[in-house]
This record gives sequence, C-alpha cells and structure tokens, in this order.
Amino acid sequence: MTERITRITARDIRFPTSRQLDGSDAMNPAPDYSATYVTIETDGAFTGHGLAFTIGRGNELCVAAVNALSPLIIGMNIEDIFADSGAVWKRITGDSHLRWVGPDKGVIHLGAAALINAIWDLFGKHQGKPVWRLLADMSPDDTVRLIDWNYLSDALDPSEARERLQEIFAGRSARIAEMEVRGFPAYTTSAGWLGYSDDKLRQLVRDGLAQGWTHFKMKVGADLKDDMRRAAILREEIGPDRWLMMDANQVWGVEEAIRNTQALARFDPWWMEEPTSPDDILGHARIAREVAPVKVATGEHCHNAVMFKQLFQAGAISFCQLDGCRLAGPNEVVAVLLMAEKFGIPVCPHAGGVGLCEIVQHLSIYDYVAVAASLENRVLEYVDHLHEHFIDPVVIRDGRYMPPTAPGYSITMKEDSLAEYEFPNGRAWRSG
Repeated sequence: MTERITRITARDIRFPTSRQLDGSDAMNPAPDYSATYVTIETDGAFTGHGLAFTIGRGNELCVAAVNALSPLIIGMNIEDIFADSGAVWKRITGDSHLRWVGPDKGVIHLGAAALINAIWDLFGKHQGKPVWRLLADMSPDDTVRLIDWNYLSDALDPSEARERLQEIFAGRSARIAEMEVRGFPAYTTSAGWLGYSDDKLRQLVRDGLAQGWTHFKMKVGADLKDDMRRAAILREEIGPDRWLMMDANQVWGVEEAIRNTQALARFDPWWMEEPTSPDDILGHARIAREVAPVKVATGEHCHNAVMFKQLFQAGAISFCQLDGCRLAGPNEVVAVLLMAEKFGIPVCPHAGGVGLCEIVQHLSIYDYVAVAASLENRVLEYVDHLHEHFIDPVVIRDGRYMPPTAPGYSITMKEDSLAEYEFPNGRAWRSG
C-alpha cells in the first residue's frame, strides 16, 4: 500500500549556547543555536524529519513558515512525490501567494528547506538508504529532473549537466568504496569562536592537533588588533605547514574588508570567509581581486541557486560554502553543485549549527561521488557540539567524516532532547 502524508508538525527547538559563547562571532556575539524541527507523519511505517538552522529569536517565524507551506503536500503519496521530485519542489517553493513574501529567500525559504529536508529524510527511510546514497544511485536523467532550470540554464544548460554526470558515472563505485574506507576531509571551527579567551583558544587548538586536525578556522571581525593577536596564537600553535582559515561573518564593508584582510595576510590564511554582505556580488569580486593570494569564500547566507550562479559568473569567490538548511533542500543543492563544477569552484559547505554537520556530510560525499569526482581543495566544516541530541550523529575519524549508513538524512533528534529544549516551555528554558 502506498504511504500518504497525513500530518506535518513544526517545533521551535533552541539550545542556550549563548551561556558559554559557543558559536560566537562578530555578527552574532551570543547566539542560541536553534532548529525549526519538522516531523512528517504518514499512514505507513515511516516518519520523516527535517530542520532549518537559526540562532534563537525568530525561530518561531520559521515554524510559522513551515505551517504555511505544509498544506501544499499533506495528502500526497510518497511514491508520487518522488516520481517527480522536481515538480514537488517547485510546488513548495513556487506557491503564488507565498512567493510574494519570499520568493526563494528569507523566512519562507528557510521553512521550505526544513520541509523539503524532511521529505528527503522520509524517502531515504522508505528506500532504506542514506540520502547521499539515494542521490548517488540516481541516473543522470533523474538527477537533472530534480532541478528547476528556469533561472540557471544561461550558466549551465541541463544537457551539459547531464553529459557531465554521465561522463563520471562509471567511477561512482570506486569513489563510494574510497569514502567508506577513508571518509571525507574536514576542518574544525571548534577552537576559534570569537568569545573564547586566549587560554581557551590555545588549549582547544592543542586538543585539535592531538585529535589529528590539520585545518583550523578562526572568527575575526570584532577588532583588528584582537584578530591579529588571536591569529598569532593560532598560527604559533599549528605551525607554518597546517591550514588556517578566517571568517569575518559579513561585518565589514568592501574597503574595510580589503584593508583588514591585507593586514591579516601575514598569518597566511587560506581563505577569508564572508568578508562583506552576502548579497554584494560585485563587492566580493573586488575583494577577491585585491586580497589575492588570500582566497575569498562565501555561501552560508547565500539564499538561492541564482545568487550562487552570479557569484560564479562574476569570479567573485574561490570557495562555495552552501548551506543545506538555507538552500531549499537537496534539489537546489544539487543545482549549485553542478554549477560549481562547471565553473571549477570547490564546494566546502557551511556546517556549524544544529544538525548542519549531520546534513552536509551527505551533500559533500555525494558531490565527490557523483558530481565533482575530486577532493582537491575540498574540506567540510566540523563543529564539536550538539551532536549528542541526534539518533545518528556524525562520525569523525582522523579529521574526516565517515559516510553515514543509516537510512534517511541523519537529522532525527532524540525525543528527550526535543522535550528538554523546545521553546519556551522545555525544561532547559524553564530552569533558565
């Protein structure tokens, strides 16, 4: 019997990370890492779970967005949804009324991301496969059909995307076997939060080195003198041969970004992340020209595939840091992966937050197996907190993500965690 979607619920889940300044940066000095958490119930054996990441106040708006979008798919059969997933994606993101308060950006698009992520989790469980494998097993024709090409085909024609997928199709099995043995390379941001003391920074870097990490990222942007001091500590601890990345979290204007990045260049950062407004495509292009050889990275606040298209076309970034909870689910992510491959831009997704590591491990492993077929200049962010709230958390071995094996999208949270951290009546918030 075909399973039908019977009920969709969205919950406001917040973790009080501001109390220890975990996740602190120049734009967000005291965030409470949060999730708009979606559950899709069916009249069959499987339940889908999805989320979008926020940092506290405003999470209730994303919950309302999910509630506004949910009627578009309640009553649909699972098999009908995945017979043409691209059409269902368009149905969710293209509602004529809701597009007026979107479109393809902001709260509505975050709600769409949470809902579509839950749909993919549901289908992965229905098929008995993790989402990365579900995607990797698709034919080139089926992969291309996931995508709305309306605004993208000027940069990448669907037939060209199909040819690329077909060209590397034969090597998928070998790359899957490689991932299962070695895993996907990663970097850590856990030591570099802006609110940490120098002593804590130094100790966390030493702990990271002992755990085998070779790539470290630090937050910058609050005060240049402090940034210089902290960068000196980090470079001293990791030595000259390991990789250091910096993240300004959008706080600088274009000329300030150029000046500050040039000042910090003495510490040999591999990239400067989010040096200015995420919407300023030409600003990123100018920064990239003037701070070279330091590279420019951005993407966690890039809200749709069209924005990424323009960043690629303008030569504005050297690294694409897409976010699996800001883009509207795997359909839109696959479009960005294909365009990034066309323009020769490595994809290194954003993966802090609640459940982001769990989600983007699927996307990066799929990218290597089925799209890019290369690990050159590719590292996936890792942050060591909040994984204990998930039933199938990420597995890190020697600084690498090991491929998830459980069916679904790895973002099913424990019921005890949901009860404790639901806002405002969960135990963690009543006691606070």
